[in-house]
Amino acid sequence: MYQKDHVHLIVQVPPKISISELMGRLKGRSAIRVLKKHPDLGVRKYWGNHFWAAGYCVDTIGLDEEMIRRYVRYQEKKEKDVEQLGLKI
Repeated sequence: MYQKDHVHLIVQVPPKISISELMGRLKGRSAIRVLKKHPDLGVRKYWGNHFWAAGYCVDTIGLDEEMIRRYVRYQEKKEKDVEQLGLKI
């Protein structure tokens, strides 16, 4: 799902792949692709000249994947509502 200043992903990861390795590859490769497609973004200084922020948040879904999907949709709606009011969160 897309939001203005961050990304939510729901992914299935095999146990043999570490989350930190997955995030490193995902953030690294996506930054390269975005900057190749939009070179003007490379001119700006993002987080000390990095495209992505240093951290990430990971949670396990367990048995209720739909609950997580509803949460992500709720967060997206909440942020859109705030944007429409012209407020910054």
